[in-house]
This record gives sequence, structure tokens and C-alpha cells, in this order.
Amino acid sequence: MQPDQIKLEDWKRILIGDVPSSFFLELVIRSIIIFLLLLFSMRLMGKRMSGLLSRNELVAMVSLAAAVGIPLTAPDRGILPAFIIALVVVFIQRWISARAMSNSDFEQFALGKMDVLVKDGVIDLKRMEKVRVSRERLVAQLRSQGVKQLGTVKRLFMEANGSFTLIRTENSTPGLTLLPHWDKEFNDRLKHHQELTTCENCGLTIKTEEKPEKCPHCGSHDWTTAVE
Repeated sequence: MQPDQIKLEDWKRILIGDVPSSFFLELVIRSIIIFLLLLFSMRLMGKRMSGLLSRNELVAMVSLAAAVGIPLTAPDRGILPAFIIALVVVFIQRWISARAMSNSDFEQFALGKMDVLVKDGVIDLKRMEKVRVSRERLVAQLRSQGVKQLGTVKRLFMEANGSFTLIRTENSTPGLTLLPHWDKEFNDRLKHHQELTTCENCGLTIKTEEKPEKCPHCGSHDWTTAVE
């Protein structure tokens, strides 16, 4: 577009741009396809990609950001297409929210479901792999909430929006230390139970005299003394 073609009184160009009217129907189709594509991509990338927002809420935000980006910088693109995309995105988002409230199966499909990552002091490594959370990330999350060893954890849930919920056990038992090995001074303050051995990988704790060669829960061969 030449500079002399840009005129402030040209409302048709400002609102519609240089596109045929049939293009607005295509915008609706494009919006639905892009929204579903992003939603599916977010599921493949895992829960942590959505942070504290649900997947469809984050997809809606990304779609809206993409919708307003081009009209802001391209004088030959109207603002009206961005409004159409925004209306479609908002409609889909509201429809998903309403449908999820009345249908639990659809809610789990669209928004995801809660996962148990730690149960009775033992890490579920297979579940962590499924939701794409590393062991280092989980341990850091527990340490940030003041957990020094896994024996104090009853449950650690990963919510559908990617946040974590910790439930501590009422009766703490010895378990795997979550403190870094290089912090010897802090580790020495913990009470070590020589009669109990815990898997260094998943935290399964058994009697030392009954310790097998490999962990029956995760298959690891690395064992250490349980602490409290």
C-alpha cells in the first residue's frame, strides 16, 4: 500500500481492510481450527505449559493476542476481522466452560484431570512421565513448601491447571531426604534410621534386612538410609 492511499477518513479500510466480504466466513473457520489446534497442542505439551490457567483459557488468550497483532501493524488489514476472531474465541471459551459444568467427562477432556504424583511418601514416576514433570521439579516444589523428607507427604496432587496441592501425613514416618547431597551440614541434622532403607529414586521405604537388589516399585538399584 502506497503512503498516499492511507487516509484517516477511509473508514472502510480501517474497519474492513482490502479483503472481500467472503473472507469473514473464512475467518470463523480459521478461528475454530486454530483454537482446536492450540488446545490439542497444549495437551501434548503437558500441564505445566498452562501454568495457573486452564488449557482452554490460555489458548483463548493466545488466540486473542494473535487476532489483534496483525491489524495493529498492517494498514491494509481491518480491525473488524480481529473482532470476529475475538467473538469466536470468546464464544468457544464460554461454550466449553458451560459444557464442562454439566458434563464431567467433557470437563476432563477439555480441562484435564488431577493427578497424584506422590502417594504415602512414594513418588509415582510413571505418572510424572505422563504429565511431563521432572523429578527435580517435583522435589523443588516439595522443598519450597518446607518438606525435608518424603515420609511427611500423604499426597501431592497436580491439579488440572498445573498447580500443586500438598497434603501432609498426620503421623510422619522416616523417608527419603529431599535435601541436596552437597548440603552435608543440613543432612546431618536429620535423624538417620539405619534399620530402614529407602529407594533414592522413588522413596519406597522398607526394612534394611529385607532390602532387595532392585526397588520393586521403580526398578532402581540405588538405596540410602531413611531419615526423619
